[in-house]
Amino acid sequence: MSRHLPRLLLVTLAIGGLPAMVLLLFLPLGLLAPLPALLGVAMTLLGAALLALVWVGDLHLLEQTLRAADSALGTPPMPRLPALATLAEGIAQVSRQRAAHVAGIGRRLETDEAIVELLPDPLVVLAADRTVQRVNAAARENFGADLAAVLRHPALRAATDRAQAEGVAQRVALLLPVPARELDAAVIPLLEASGALVVVLSDRTRERAVERMRADFVANASHELRTPLASLIGFIETLRGPAAEDAPAQRRFLGIMAEQAERMNRLIDDLLSLSRIELVEHQAPVETVDLAALVPRVIAGLEPRLADQRIALEVRLAAALPVVAGDADQLAQLLLNLLDNAMKYGAMKHDDGAARVRLEARAVSGEARWPARPGLLLSVSDDGPGIPSAHLPRLTERFYRVDTGRSRRAGGTGLGLAIVKHIVNRHRGQLRIESTEGQGSRFTVWLPVARGAEGEEGG
Repeated sequence: MSRHLPRLLLVTLAIGGLPAMVLLLFLPLGLLAPLPALLGVAMTLLGAALLALVWVGDLHLLEQTLRAADSALGTPPMPRLPALATLAEGIAQVSRQRAAHVAGIGRRLETDEAIVELLPDPLVVLAADRTVQRVNAAARENFGADLAAVLRHPALRAATDRAQAEGVAQRVALLLPVPARELDAAVIPLLEASGALVVVLSDRTRERAVERMRADFVANASHELRTPLASLIGFIETLRGPAAEDAPAQRRFLGIMAEQAERMNRLIDDLLSLSRIELVEHQAPVETVDLAALVPRVIAGLEPRLADQRIALEVRLAAALPVVAGDADQLAQLLLNLLDNAMKYGAMKHDDGAARVRLEARAVSGEARWPARPGLLLSVSDDGPGIPSAHLPRLTERFYRVDTGRSRRAGGTGLGLAIVKHIVNRHRGQLRIESTEGQGSRFTVWLPVARGAEGEEGG
């Protein structure tokens, strides 16, 4: 209160000073008796002091209201005088509205920040001088320290120049050499006057690879079918013409035609198998398969070929193999393709005239090279000539062959390992291919143990 005393005295004098002076002037003129005049002066000053006390207090409350409006800290008590109370209430209402507006803007900014941060595509905000103002999580995750190099890409720099000069969004395709990536970049001006830009980078590497793979697949499939078909057409024309009466030539040509027709049949069967597997590849199998029972059935179907080609198949199955979650028909096809691949390309004749292929299966859990959860390892190995390391990454591509001529002579379609890869993918497993030239190759598949069998295996 002491700090308001000067203001209180000033207001008191302003209110009661003039009436008190008039009463005091009446004394020399004899218009009032001394006692009534002094009593009137005292009452006038007392009333003025009381009114000043209320006035100064309300002004102090109004000051608090203004400060509260400025800082949005809350609403103070209202003044007692009606005019000042109305003014203070209006100020408080404006303050509340402004605080609500500021809070709404803050929430929208937080929402906008969250949306930008959660966008799946990398997003970068550039100032007019090309300095980076904002980078979202996708950009940090996908590019990290390489983002500056991406922004310096000549094609992207040219697009940013055009966007700033024309004020129109620009699109450009980027090819990054290491690692090889294909990006679509959209450069969007934020405000024409500010010169700021938004750069959205979309990784199209996978989509472009799929497009190329499909084009290659159509080209390769048509080529693989055209070759035997051309042979059949040529032999049919020969049998109708020059060899119409040549019985030995007919027998020889018919044998070749049968081989070509069988080759086409195998190719179509593999194409259909691959198509069926890809159709359900995203759906993990829900049934369980006991490989200890499945392996003998697959081997029994190969016994005539093993005997005819003098190939010794060594089978090593660990005791009490766990069951796996899988499709029995697809796992049988996987095993058959791996064994067929080893018999065609990896079986090398030994001094005794026989070739050897090994099939092994065992449970695994926690080994460094494989997932941590319990699984089953199924491997097929041979002691053949091996595969050059440059070919290993591409062995599971459709129609890829290390030696095209040898593959066709052996009756291969170039789809066997592609089918294996897609079966492994559907079973949520892993495939590893190891080979040393001159020592042989090993194809190993890891399959997860069925959920119900994990506890049994771990026990």
